[in-house]
Amino acid sequence: MLARTGVVAGHVASCIVAAVALLVQKFGGTSVGDADRIRAVADHVARTRRAGDQVVVVVSAMGKTTDELVRLANEVSAAQPPRELDMLLTTGERISMSLLSMALADLGVEAASFTGSQAGIITDTDHTRAKILEVRADRLREALDDGRVPVVAGFQGVSTERDITTLGRGGSDVTAVALAAALGADACEIYTDVTGVFSADPRVVPSAHRLARVSFDEMLEMAATGGRVLMLRSVEFARNHRVPLHVRSSFTWEPGTWVVEEEEGMEQAMVTAVTHDTSEAKVTVAGVPDRPGLAARLFRGLADRGVNVDMIVQNTSAHGLTDISFTVPKTDLATSVEVCDALSAELEATGVTSDSDIGRVSLIGAGMKSHPGVTATMFETLAAASINIEMISTSSIRISCVVRDSVVEDAVGALHTAFGLD
Repeated sequence: MLARTGVVAGHVASCIVAAVALLVQKFGGTSVGDADRIRAVADHVARTRRAGDQVVVVVSAMGKTTDELVRLANEVSAAQPPRELDMLLTTGERISMSLLSMALADLGVEAASFTGSQAGIITDTDHTRAKILEVRADRLREALDDGRVPVVAGFQGVSTERDITTLGRGGSDVTAVALAAALGADACEIYTDVTGVFSADPRVVPSAHRLARVSFDEMLEMAATGGRVLMLRSVEFARNHRVPLHVRSSFTWEPGTWVVEEEEGMEQAMVTAVTHDTSEAKVTVAGVPDRPGLAARLFRGLADRGVNVDMIVQNTSAHGLTDISFTVPKTDLATSVEVCDALSAELEATGVTSDSDIGRVSLIGAGMKSHPGVTATMFETLAAASINIEMISTSSIRISCVVRDSVVEDAVGALHTAFGLD
């Protein structure tokens, strides 16, 4: 088996693996959306196998199957016990794995389908959003040694209490990366309905270009700030276990975007991508006394209700009072306001307000660490477009600004041009 760095270098340079490699190939719902698409996926897997490489396949549910299962659950039950919902939703991926294995058999490729539990994916007991604890991949290794292609149902596993669990949104990507890490795969290929990771959303910026390569840290920031090609959890897992990712289109099969470790000594682009997100809302708790412990009490109350807080801004104290503003997913807005109202008296706050008409635009780039002036250029560009900045958050390779949701797309286009990404 090739060393991982050799495989990545070979793919990036010529997209050809010169020796036998072990690849994990994940296909999303659109990639296996109907019988024709499943046969096309089978043909691609068969060609990869004929080239001499070993392949493990991970599949999502076909098309809108999961949505249909959720609809049925809503029709028959208001309670929907999480254990039973997990049992229901995992059937979608099982249909895909069985059909793909049959399609491979027609092409003369011996395959074997595995549920998440059969593949040895052990999770915690948190139904509908379980986390992987370990992967016992013995059965997959045996199948590979026997010359078969394991086809694994994504998005699922079995808990330490032996119940079927699902991994939550983006769970099939997490399954694929976890299997690649456990098997020591040379790469994990994520096949989707786009041709890779772009410098901005092509639907917003038609001049956006596909990125040949991004670092794990850049991809993490992109996923966290609105990039929807890869889910945050899968990128975190890949970085932690040093699994190279290759994001590709299952419709064209052309080389896509490699997500790999940052290489020392290489000059980094100042800005790699511009991302945006309009799925968050802002909450402001006004007139909070500026003394220790009150902010901690506020955010502990939010955490205890499962609210994931993102950006936080606390204004400079005036007359002993300060305003605390933060962003949350719009789906958590009602809960957040409820918590803040309940704590208002304890915090001695003068009021609680919310705003769902906001959006976030972010610059991502590893080169920011060594290029001064990025912040100034961003602010000048937004000012020239008459776009007001309401909140600011930064990391070493990211700058995010909250603006009105009505001007988010204008902001993305202006910044994309200003930083030479068109």
